[in-house]
Amino acid sequence: MKMKKSQLIDQLVVEMEKMAIETNSKQKTEIARETVNLFFNSIKDAVGAGDRVEIRGFGSFSTKEYGKYVGRNPKTGEKVQVEPKKLPVFRPGRELREQVNENLDK
Repeated sequence: MKMKKSQLIDQLVVEMEKMAIETNSKQKTEIARETVNLFFNSIKDAVGAGDRVEIRGFGSFSTKEYGKYVGRNPKTGEKVQVEPKKLPVFRPGRELREQVNENLDK
């Protein structure tokens, strides 16, 4: 199953329904949407600035730098110069890895 951002928001609204918050469903959906967007934007901003974001039990987000190198165009086979770049990297935490591996056994 693939979980989309909108499904995460819907799940957060369902959890909020269990709380005794005096707001209607539309307000709860907006609060959930803003919360999820704030969470993801905070991670993107931090990683974009070169910081490392660690969420215990889940994983960490960071950047990895690659230097300049000579690669090959897969279509033509000719050599091309690849410029240095930074890429975002996610490394799962131990608890997440263990949970995924437990699900493989079932």
